[in-house]
Amino acid sequence: MTVQNKLVSFGTLALSVAFVFLSISSVFGQALSLPENGTNHKSWAGRRVGVTDIEVHWNAPGVKGREGQIWGTPIAYYGTTVLGFGSNGESPWRAGANESTTISFSTDVTIEGKKLAAGKYGVFMELQPDISTLIFSKNTAGWGSYFYNPEADVLRVSVKQQKDLPQSKERLEYTFSDQTDRSVVIALEWERWRIPFTVAVDLTQTALASIQSQMSGALGFDPPSLQAAAQWCLTNDVNTDLALNWINSATDPNLGGVKSFAALSTKAGLLRKKGNEQEADATMETALANATVLEMHGYGRQLVRQKKYKEGFAIFEKNFKKNGDAWPTHVGMMRGYSAIGDLKAALKHAKIALTQAPDEVNKNSLTAMIKTLESGKPVPE
Repeated sequence: MTVQNKLVSFGTLALSVAFVFLSISSVFGQALSLPENGTNHKSWAGRRVGVTDIEVHWNAPGVKGREGQIWGTPIAYYGTTVLGFGSNGESPWRAGANESTTISFSTDVTIEGKKLAAGKYGVFMELQPDISTLIFSKNTAGWGSYFYNPEADVLRVSVKQQKDLPQSKERLEYTFSDQTDRSVVIALEWERWRIPFTVAVDLTQTALASIQSQMSGALGFDPPSLQAAAQWCLTNDVNTDLALNWINSATDPNLGGVKSFAALSTKAGLLRKKGNEQEADATMETALANATVLEMHGYGRQLVRQKKYKEGFAIFEKNFKKNGDAWPTHVGMMRGYSAIGDLKAALKHAKIALTQAPDEVNKNSLTAMIKTLESGKPVPE
């Protein structure tokens, strides 16, 4: 075989091997993952607010001795600039490094009071010295902001950043703070700047949608889950028609339901919401007949907190007559008498309850309430 033929054969073999590797890569649809060089840390963070899941993914650059040379410089420039690649148009800052920073929401939310639909978005920022613009874009797969297209913008909001923070943060980070069951503050923090924005959710509507979705599956056949879903609707005064169907199923013995105090009291509450007072009263009587001493006590406290003092006293008295000196009937009588203004009778039961207290927490609480009653004041509701 000549040298030329050998070279041709070797070249053919090389192409064949390359084709094999390309074919394998195409079959598996992925490339080998190797450790990164660590220049910009691949990062992510998330929170659940109510039933809404929020996730932020970003690459975190470091200050690397450039303090005072980050903001308003080519690293994190003000406004927009032509980066010279990709779309070759005016581009905002990428709000991170490497791939585009992204944020996702599992339900609809508001950003600084402006509506944003559930989904995943690319995050960009038009920085300014005091107030910057956050941009949420449909483009989530770009490299930084090189391929930024303003036509893909879904939402733009202006926020005021905090500057000259006392401690410098080396790595860019997205943090979560000031969380409630309906909102959370997310902030980009890097060097001595903090750029915060508030994400809020409609807790009632998002939770209801989640509950309805769950009830359409296997949980829709589970009495405890049906009762819990109906109770949530009762507490939040929503979806009462469907909630009544759920609680009827939860208490139907033919469907495996049980007539517990929790389930029946929920049903009574929903019937009352529907204006069916007679059936609600009858259902509540059955519920109380099945109630434990602690369940009756809890119901009495609920009525007192609702300012239904006479009704609450009647439940405490019923509990006392049914269960005698069992803990915490004397506590209930103390609360009932206090609510209707008979502090002398309340004090009498409080002192008896103190001798029955099962632990230090209850002893300390009762001791404090005895002092309140002796001072001529009712106990807290």
